[in-house]
Amino acid sequence: MATTTRETLLRKPFNDFRNYPYGFARSGDFSIRESDALLHYGCLINAMLVGDFSPKTAEDKALLAVARGEKEAETAVEKAWAKYQARINRPKVGSMYGRSKVVDDGEFGSSSTTEDDLVVED
Repeated sequence: MATTTRETLLRKPFNDFRNYPYGFARSGDFSIRESDALLHYGCLINAMLVGDFSPKTAEDKALLAVARGEKEAETAVEKAWAKYQARINRPKVGSMYGRSKVVDDGEFGSSSTTEDDLVVED
């Protein structure tokens, strides 16, 4: 098994086909610079988060701290990663016609209203 180095992680393009199947640049969520930063540094940050690569430089340690939420984003790469995390972790909308969140109470067909609460006016 080959050892993972910082240079190989920086050369490997980062893609998230689950959330961005057409790429970061075509999503409309990121600017050109942000999508380039995610494409270039995404594999490095992801490998540090998973634990496959330990940070060696001060830049790597700062990227890892921002990715974990321990530090505020300062550089363009850190801001792009924070924006990416905010986009993929936003709450899902329950309906395309409303803004309510999806609420799962665990019971199928349960309702909080009863027939006694309903009033029929003639």
